[in-house]
Amino acid sequence: MLSMAKHLKMDVTDYWVYNDNPKLPVIVMIHGLRGTHHGLDLIAKNLNGFRIIVPDLPGFGESKPLKNEHSIGNYVKWLKKFMSELNLDEPPILLGHSFGSIIVSYFAKEYPKSIKKLILVNPIGYPALKGSNAILTQIAVAFYWLCRKLPESSGTRLLASKPSVMAMSITLAKTHDKKTRKFIHNQHLQHFSTFANRQTVDEAFQSSIHYSVREVATGITTPTLLIAGELDDVTPIKRQRELVKLFSNSELVIIKKVGHLTHYETPDQVANAIIKYVN
Repeated sequence: MLSMAKHLKMDVTDYWVYNDNPKLPVIVMIHGLRGTHHGLDLIAKNLNGFRIIVPDLPGFGESKPLKNEHSIGNYVKWLKKFMSELNLDEPPILLGHSFGSIIVSYFAKEYPKSIKKLILVNPIGYPALKGSNAILTQIAVAFYWLCRKLPESSGTRLLASKPSVMAMSITLAKTHDKKTRKFIHNQHLQHFSTFANRQTVDEAFQSSIHYSVREVATGITTPTLLIAGELDDVTPIKRQRELVKLFSNSELVIIKKVGHLTHYETPDQVANAIIKYVN
């Protein structure tokens, strides 16, 4: 296991570096919607032999919001600037989880020479509004619409409310282990609502439901690893098997008995898949 991460700042971005040794190969990790770097902490701590860099996405956690809309395009521009200013000796491996998988995939298509390999953990393989859980997505759309229409203080409180966070957490957690479920719920309650403002959340949510990795997969030439949970409800395993075939150079690792929260429920297996692929 790696030591405590070092907290650093750059412009609008707060980021954390695990095992800060410039001689080690670098993995830059991008977290999911409404998450922070904390969500990828367990994976990072299982990746011995790598220098891990995990920013909070702009508008979430400790990072300031973007001056422009929190769209996929603007997140890609932010990521390009962030990675350039890291001044790395060679292109890093780029990893994205969930919503982060969309951002890094669009980045990989736009800037293929900027990264060595691409890793997608629980990738969003199909637009949410067209996927198998379209009804649940419509419920989420209605919820975010209500939060947007209410007075700002009321809308923000509703977004961050314990019942709304727990509804999401309970739905996504697949483990039957009580200790792990408690940990997952506590993580979501602590970090899922550390956003700058409701506009940031709404803009990022709109991007998450209208875009997916699927749109750019055929244009990605970078060697790509997809890591999916067998029980993922967000992008079912059938869709993941379809998705991996769209890439020119890719492979799919399926983790059994877990859903969308592999980063919490099976971080050691995610890390092992990464190490095997990279080495």
